[in-house]
Amino acid sequence: MHTIEAYENDIKLQPEFLKNFKKQKPISENQQKNTIFTGSGDSLSSAMLAEVFSNFSVKSLDPLDLLKNKSLSKNRSVYFVSISGNTISNIKVAKMAKKSVAITSKPKSRLAKASHQTILLQSPNADVFTAGSISFLESALTCISLVSPIRIPKNNNFYQKAYSEAKKSKISKRIFVLGNMHTYPVAMYCAAKFYELLGYNAHYERIEQFSHMELFSAKKGDTVIIFEEKNAHNTQLVKNLKKVGLNTIIPNFDSKNKISQIIFYTFFSQLLPLFEAKKQHKKDCNFVLAKNLRKVSDNMIY
Repeated sequence: MHTIEAYENDIKLQPEFLKNFKKQKPISENQQKNTIFTGSGDSLSSAMLAEVFSNFSVKSLDPLDLLKNKSLSKNRSVYFVSISGNTISNIKVAKMAKKSVAITSKPKSRLAKASHQTILLQSPNADVFTAGSISFLESALTCISLVSPIRIPKNNNFYQKAYSEAKKSKISKRIFVLGNMHTYPVAMYCAAKFYELLGYNAHYERIEQFSHMELFSAKKGDTVIIFEEKNAHNTQLVKNLKKVGLNTIIPNFDSKNKISQIIFYTFFSQLLPLFEAKKQHKKDCNFVLAKNLRKVSDNMIY
């Protein structure tokens, strides 16, 4: 099976998975003050979601920062989000932390063995090396459930709505994905899917900061995607961006429920680059084909 097909198959498993998602018992508010979530790549996005849904009681930090600043984890509980369980920075920090908890799909991984406790991710997948989709959704919801009560609305149409919004969206090869407090981690995840599937020049930023910084690198025809329900601020932003020739997309999703928004924007982030890849008749993900770059990545990560 080619990796684009495997990625698509994994995406399609998610609506059914949501019906059976097993949430975790939340960490007490007192314990959260001494808790850190960490991870790399998609997993850092999940860790960042834990931080914002805890109302910043827990902290999300880069594992390399923890490794280089050992005092940060010395008297704290550290939750390591890692699907493979083999990221070397995580493993080294897990051995130093007062209490280390691995959130992984590999119970026999080096991270699981180095940690005091393991939370096992058990979502189904195509068992093919491809871009992360359902594994991210499960890790993100797991992290959120550890810091906050979580309820996934029944009879939802997240997937169908995201499919429709992504299908009608037109993008360029240079993309800026913007998010707010709760959706910024998903904006980061979205940019990662454009890297992995297509090798596109994608950027992620907070909505406010974009107007201060990245905007000045934008060129006519570039695409700006905004992950936030429509309001006066982003309506004005879209109006101004269109005036200077930028393509803007605000996926339409009518819900103020933060969990619903996270799920919807996650699906949209997965489907938009998938549709672009299929339009170009791609069979395999860019990161799978970029063997030399992946070798560099593997040498640094593992």
